[in-house]
Amino acid sequence: MLTVVSDTHSADSHRLTGRTLDAVREAELVVHLGDFMREPVLDAFESESSRLLGVYGNNDDAEIRSRLPEARNLTFAGLTFAATHTRRGGPTALSMFGRERDADVVLFGHSHRPTLDATGAVTLLNPGSHAQPRGHRAAHAELEPMTDGGVSGRLVTVESDVFETFTIPPSEE
Repeated sequence: MLTVVSDTHSADSHRLTGRTLDAVREAELVVHLGDFMREPVLDAFESESSRLLGVYGNNDDAEIRSRLPEARNLTFAGLTFAATHTRRGGPTALSMFGRERDADVVLFGHSHRPTLDATGAVTLLNPGSHAQPRGHRAAHAELEPMTDGGVSGRLVTVESDVFETFTIPPSEE
């Protein structure tokens, strides 16, 4: 399983609770989309996950920025994911970012709003914030590989409520 989280906004702990904590511990890969804020938070995430890939966000300190890139690509279940915290210009800029990086899916944070947009050439996925939802549901994303490629996914609250399910088919190459 791939677990995607974002926008922790903490000075000293990962602030993981409930299903989100379990999902981070169970995942073969965790992607954090920035705004840890302080380096001890990044360290805490690394201690809870078997493998963590992250990017820095606009609120991250210099120590995090020295350890993580602003953007990165990764592969999971035969799909290419481009990860970033945000891009000025909204969905259009995020789609362009994904196309420039030859990605099937763009993972992004910043808005704290769990969102899936599969209407364009590149699927856009924001897991929301597990720790500081700012009026939205406290959430994360869980992605499972499908046998024929691609992923089945869900947006899940900290309390384990699945409020959106989706599939992202394998890329057509």
